[in-house]
Order: sequence, then C-alpha cells, then structure tokens
Amino acid sequence: HRRFDYRPKPDPYCQARYTFCPTGSAIPVMKEEDVIEVYRLQAPVWEFKYGDLLGHLKIMHDAVGFKSSLTGKNYTMEWYELFQLGNCTFPHLRPGMDAPFWCNQGAACFYEGIDDAHWKENGTLVLVTTISGTMFNEMAQWVKYDNETGIYYETWTVQASPDKQSVVWFDSYECSKFILRTYQKLADLGAVFKKVQTNYTSIILFSGEPIYLGNETSIFGPLGNKTLATAIRDFYIPFKPHQTLREFFVDLVKIIDRVILNRQFYLFYNLEYWFLPMKFPYLKIIYEEVPLPVASKVSFGV
Repeated sequence: HRRFDYRPKPDPYCQARYTFCPTGSAIPVMKEEDVIEVYRLQAPVWEFKYGDLLGHLKIMHDAVGFKSSLTGKNYTMEWYELFQLGNCTFPHLRPGMDAPFWCNQGAACFYEGIDDAHWKENGTLVLVTTISGTMFNEMAQWVKYDNETGIYYETWTVQASPDKQSVVWFDSYECSKFILRTYQKLADLGAVFKKVQTNYTSIILFSGEPIYLGNETSIFGPLGNKTLATAIRDFYIPFKPHQTLREFFVDLVKIIDRVILNRQFYLFYNLEYWFLPMKFPYLKIIYEEVPLPVASKVSFGV
C-alpha cells in the first residue's frame, strides 16, 4: 500500500451519515514510568445498527484499548472510514462528470474511555500486553506518521486462489491492518505479547493476474479511452454507496451477475484502475488467525 506525502482535504460533496470520530481527542503524553495495559478489542461491524447480525458472518471491527496505571484512565484507538464503508468501496457516478467520484479516506481515531459492554457483548476485550509510558509515547509519534501518510481505505484483498501460499495481488488497508501495524510497532519497541489467539476478517476477491488500465486522467481525461471509460462507469452503476438494505440486495444480484457470470471486476487502488479477470470462488469472507507479533528487542521478564 502506497504512502502519500500528506492527507488531502475532503471534498465537501463527501458527507458522512455518521460523524467520523465524534468524541476524538489528541493522544496524551504519558509519564515515562507509567505502566499501560493494552487490550485487544473486537466487535461486529455496524453493531450499533444491526446488532450481532454481521457477527454471525464474522465481519468484525477491530480496535485497541489502553489503561494507564497512574491515572486509571482508559482510552480506545481505532482506524475507520471518514465517510462510511460504502463510500470507500464504491464511487459516486455524478452527473456531468465522466470519472467516477471517490469519497474515500480512512484515519485513526483516539478517544478517552473504553465502552466495555460494546466490546464484550458480542466480541472481545482481552489484555494482550503491558507497555511503559515511554513506549506509548513513541507509538503515538508513529500513529501520527502512519495517519498522515496512509490515507486511503481499501476494502478488498485480491489474491490468485484460496490457497494459503497464494499470490496476493492487492492487500486490503482497513481497521484490522491498522491494529496489526500498531501491535507490530509495539513489538518493535519491545512489548512482549501474551499467547492469545487473534482472528481477523478479510474480504477476498479471487482473480487471475490483474491488468493495469491507467489513472483517472489517462482513462477519463480528454485524451482518454472512451470505450474503457464507459465500461468502468457501467460496471459501477449497481454499486451505490448509500442505499437501503432492500436496494442493496437488489443491486447485490446485479453485482453477482457481473462479477461471477462475466468474470470481471474493476478495482481502484492507490488512485489507479485495474481490471481483475475473476475466477472461482470469486469472493470469500474469511475469519482467520493472525498471531500476535514477537518482540524484536531483547526484553527481560513478562
């Protein structure tokens, strides 16, 4: 996943249904001698709206919690979409604009408190490691860098087959990947993780070797490829970012028809378009273990 020099200002056209990070706050500076407990948090996506529905499908959202021994305060840190998942996954087709219009950014959100009931009820709230205030402050610096340079949300993982050793053409970049990067950063700083099983959700598309098509200018610009531009726009017509559940299922049938019967998918990744020659089993939602990282520094004690 490509890193960018800075985060662009969102276009006013992009409006979120639910405010991004409504109670967010700056990450505090911890006292060096503080001992901070680190918690793994996981619950079904959109639990506030659909309850445990997506939990049964193992479509989970991940976060990380912290508890300061010195102050007794709890904090939650997570990474999610500025304009909800549909906007990050599919574009808007706006009248008078040739190119599909993307409202896609993801970012970290940090706030005081851990909503115990939310994470425990249908999910997970488990202690994974303990760190010093110094390590927390170094992690906070890294979060700032990660947040300013890794700006686009990417829903899909694309790989050649369901085989464990399969080629991964494109990697997703979403909430769980941020948590995995955070754990790895803490391990690099010397954190020693407990032996806890940690599973994550991935939404995988299966495809032959992707074909590079170009960027917005080369496809949709004045010297662009009109046939290709039309094919991409047509492909995205059934995928609407904001819609009711009923409309979503009607469109899902059209999408399955395109992706499975026609074996085609147009992917927008790092501001570039790719054609995916889809192949069986086309799409899979998996919930599998990604072990906690091993500390890379020499640490004493647990």
